[in-house]
Amino acid sequence: MAIALLREETISEGGLSMLDTMESSAQRGADIIRQLLTFARGSEGQKVPVSTSRLIMEMSKIIGETFPKSISLRTEVATGPWPIMGDPTQLHQVLLNLCVNARDAMPGGGTLTITAQNVLLDACYLRMIPEGKAGPHVVLHVADTGSGMAPATVDRIFEPFFTTKEMDKGTGLGLATVLGIVKGHGGFIQVESQLGRGTQFKIHLPAAPIAQPGSGTATAQAAHSQGKGELVLLVEDEPGICEVTRRALEKNGYRVLFAREGTEAISLFVQNQPAIQLLLTDMMMPVMDGEATIRVLRGMQPHLRIVAVSGVPLKPVFLEDSELRVQAWLQKPYTAETLLNTVRRVLDAGAH
Repeated sequence: MAIALLREETISEGGLSMLDTMESSAQRGADIIRQLLTFARGSEGQKVPVSTSRLIMEMSKIIGETFPKSISLRTEVATGPWPIMGDPTQLHQVLLNLCVNARDAMPGGGTLTITAQNVLLDACYLRMIPEGKAGPHVVLHVADTGSGMAPATVDRIFEPFFTTKEMDKGTGLGLATVLGIVKGHGGFIQVESQLGRGTQFKIHLPAAPIAQPGSGTATAQAAHSQGKGELVLLVEDEPGICEVTRRALEKNGYRVLFAREGTEAISLFVQNQPAIQLLLTDMMMPVMDGEATIRVLRGMQPHLRIVAVSGVPLKPVFLEDSELRVQAWLQKPYTAETLLNTVRRVLDAGAH
């Protein structure tokens, strides 16, 4: 206000220029403080049901009007997307910050993908991601094909003032603000990135109460995914994930043998080879990893049905490998419903 008053009394170009500088500097300082408060205290805005489709549609319009034409946009929203309970402005800011970072990571062009998916978080999922809460969630997925980040950088990206951008192109508060907003909304973030292969953020946000999924549909899906006594060989080195996966399978009509790594899995397979109908294996394990395990077992049983599991995107590599012949891929964390549907689908396909 003081600057506006001084501008009325100043007539020299030099004086007006200095007032403009003061005003822009003061505004920038105010914006930084606002971001810091959002980071520190989370979301404080009024929470209302926010349309997921509309949120992505509005962001698509901004990207189409302001981003370089060398960046192509791909959007995908699940059928019947649930609304999110939140502050529309702050949720818009979350998507905008992530999209701007993706743009900056693709100076030579690339593909920016924004998707939304309904997910019902259950005990199986939460055993892998303890910070989550059970119930219906919407997962906003923002991925780019840019430069990617090293693991050491990924570990620090949510720190206030940490930035990989040049001094005049970033404050280091963008992702800190995103984290503050997401936590303030009761959600959590997963990040996956590889140098030269891009980055993806998965924002899990609680759905609005009106989005509670119908029990009849869930019951029908559960019945469709039931096992028929098939024997599954589960290979997983994380004890917690192994236990919750085993319980989910056994509770729904499957028999399970489990191993902690590849050599143990091969030993169990030799002992039970005629009865084992499906291999469910993690890809990153000590001693013998998933790829080596699959190659050995595939040589012993060419028609074995295989589901590969990983915490990083492996789908294109392993589904297209003619030697591995993996029928399906699961990315951690997964829900019991996703697990059961995948196992049932792979087994049924092998029966035809």
